[in-house]
Amino acid sequence: MDIKDLKVLIKMITETDITEFEMDNSDEKVVIRRGTKTEYVTVAAPAPQVFAAQQQAPVAVAAPAVAASAVAPAETGEIVNSPIVGTFYRAPAPDAASYVEVGQIVEKGQILCIVEAMKLMNEIEAEYRCKIVKICKENAQPVEYGDALFVVEKI
Repeated sequence: MDIKDLKVLIKMITETDITEFEMDNSDEKVVIRRGTKTEYVTVAAPAPQVFAAQQQAPVAVAAPAVAASAVAPAETGEIVNSPIVGTFYRAPAPDAASYVEVGQIVEKGQILCIVEAMKLMNEIEAEYRCKIVKICKENAQPVEYGDALFVVEKI
């Protein structure tokens, strides 16, 4: 195959969406590839390293645990946890009144708040008649599954 034939062949391939061309005869073999070949590389994450500074971590963690246990006795009652991951809203709209306030008594089935997940508004209802002791999250704050939303007292 001469250079003129190769140029014609290359021009023909570039004008189409062909990405690979291969021709093989008894005298010669021609392979033409367009673009870059996609290559996947898998890299293992390095093993965690232990440093001497990490030995001090239990001391730092112990202090907040003591503070949390000192606060817990003041908050007696049941905890209403978030059933899903999302955004906590106290009211149905930004300019509307909150569903509940601290000290309010709510009936079974009454809406306590909304947790928005993927543009779906999930109403969180009271499972029993109770009094709101504490609201644990701020309006429009992200919440995780199992996060405390309210501390309530069964009535």
